Amino acid sequence: MLQDIRENSQGTIAKIIIGLLVVSLSIWGMDAIVGGFSGEPEVATVNGEDITEREFLRVVQMESQRRLAGMERPDPALLNEDQIRKDVLDSLIQEQVLIQDASAQGLALSDADIDALITQMPQFQVDGQFNRDRFVASVRNLGMGVGEFREAMRKQYVVNQIRAGIMQSGLVADENAEQLLRIQNQTRSFRILEVPASAVNDDVEVTDADIEAFYEGNSAAFRLPEQVDAAYITLSLGAMAEKIELSQEELEVYYEQTAGDLAREERRASHILVEGGADSEQLLATISERLDAGESFEDLAKEFSIDTVSAKEGGDLGFAGKGVYDEAFEEALFALNEGQVSDPVTTSFGVHLIRLDDIRRSDVPPLAEIEGQLRSELALERAQEKYSEVRAELADSAYAADDLAGPAEELGLEIREAKAVTRNGGRAPFDHAGLVRQLFSEDVLEDGYNTELIDVGDNVSVVARVREYREAQQLALSEVRDDIRNTLEARRTRELLEERAIAVIEALESGEALDAFNVGDWEQFDEQERNAAGVSPQVMQAAFSLTRPSDNAPTYGSAMVQGGVAVIALDAVNEGAVEDDSGDLDQLRSFLASLEGQREYAAYQQFLRNTAEVSRP
Repeated sequence: MLQDIRENSQGTIAKIIIGLLVVSLSIWGMDAIVGGFSGEPEVATVNGEDITEREFLRVVQMESQRRLAGMERPDPALLNEDQIRKDVLDSLIQEQVLIQDASAQGLALSDADIDALITQMPQFQVDGQFNRDRFVASVRNLGMGVGEFREAMRKQYVVNQIRAGIMQSGLVADENAEQLLRIQNQTRSFRILEVPASAVNDDVEVTDADIEAFYEGNSAAFRLPEQVDAAYITLSLGAMAEKIELSQEELEVYYEQTAGDLAREERRASHILVEGGADSEQLLATISERLDAGESFEDLAKEFSIDTVSAKEGGDLGFAGKGVYDEAFEEALFALNEGQVSDPVTTSFGVHLIRLDDIRRSDVPPLAEIEGQLRSELALERAQEKYSEVRAELADSAYAADDLAGPAEELGLEIREAKAVTRNGGRAPFDHAGLVRQLFSEDVLEDGYNTELIDVGDNVSVVARVREYREAQQLALSEVRDDIRNTLEARRTRELLEERAIAVIEALESGEALDAFNVGDWEQFDEQERNAAGVSPQVMQAAFSLTRPSDNAPTYGSAMVQGGVAVIALDAVNEGAVEDDSGDLDQLRSFLASLEGQREYAAYQQFLRNTAEVSRP
């Protein structure tokens, strides 16, 4: 594919195609290419209403950008475009069904309502006031016109009204919440008796025939995957910075320029955090009144703040400089005078009342003390200016070259080698899926070209080529015999321990002595909670899955643990307590009601979708 592009990109055919595109665009505009003369094409019709291709493509682009932003290492090559298009179309169909349902119920917003909503949105405000320029720029960044955005808001708002109404109607019976909380708060008393692996070691036997049978039955597990040895060049901002030489004079100038930033100011704050929502305004008003009446900020923080960690300290957050807190919180904090309490400040965590308790400033350190730090900063700044230019040069040079020697020599970079890279990757930088995919592509693997320049991290780019390819191969039995033996011995030990645990339980239930089983003494655990520390999770899970003991006779079970198996005797199940005014009970009621509301809304959506007439061209 790349060969065809390389050979034909300057050819007569390419020039004719480009010429036709230019003529089409100049006469008829973009519709000549994507829409023709037959009106805007549709991708689906829902109950007679079209979903246009333009709307579909716009949402596909937004969804692709969203998924890229969610990647640790954004790489467009990792996006499954077919799946994105399918997901987007399904969501647009579902959205259209909901919009039609809202319209059928007579829900609608006037132009004045839309204006009011838009002007109140904080992302469109500057200094607390609606700013039309910011609004228009933000909408255009979404790939929409102002009219499109207003119409999208009109539709989504009424749909969300129905959604909120159904989800908030979820109910849960009090007795169900109480019963669930009792189960959650339940404790259990039990004993454990450990049977060590050494108790069955003499009975573990693995023969050569067992090993051979396992090898034959699992031959696919003993294949080396296809591998390549690769040569590669890495261009990194950090490496470029290390090569930059700075004079003492340049360093002194930089020191003078940054002296103001080096004098760090830190502020000690306390806060009272409450949940946002309709009730927050009244609650904050009450707190402010009590502060004005002389009550302690610390006591009110302990009483009202939902930040339980700082609340224990009277709301104290300690000292912090800029860049630590949420932007709105920081802006309010650094505008306060010492001892002053802010107006309510809304962040993603809730609504805060902030008090400035103390301010401390550090002096500018002498140059000799921070010379190394400043030298690194300035070198990095200088390297940043050249990095993009060198990256572009490397991309062009590597694309045109038949090897890596020329680009490396031209730009003063080192050629390195990575061995045994598989399709699942290898050591860095071949832990990057996009680079590995390029390395195993037809152009690179079979035709001998360099990969494209791939960004494998922040300001780190790599170009590679295959030096040697090795096909997948079967490992000989002699190479894996010891591994198979260890696997079979571990498996057989587990089976024998499970059998031994069953035998011990049978002896306990029949009242027989345990002298023949090579076990230790019972270890007692009383009234253990589900998440109790000091007991292995496997034992806790088994103990809480056993049936209740009856007639003063324990219930027995077992769990594999490190070094053996534990036999468990469950002696008592203690019901959990539930207090009527418990905050835990209120939270559980709210959680269960929310789950029920979500279930009901999902069922409502599915009903609408099932009864809609949908056609796709």
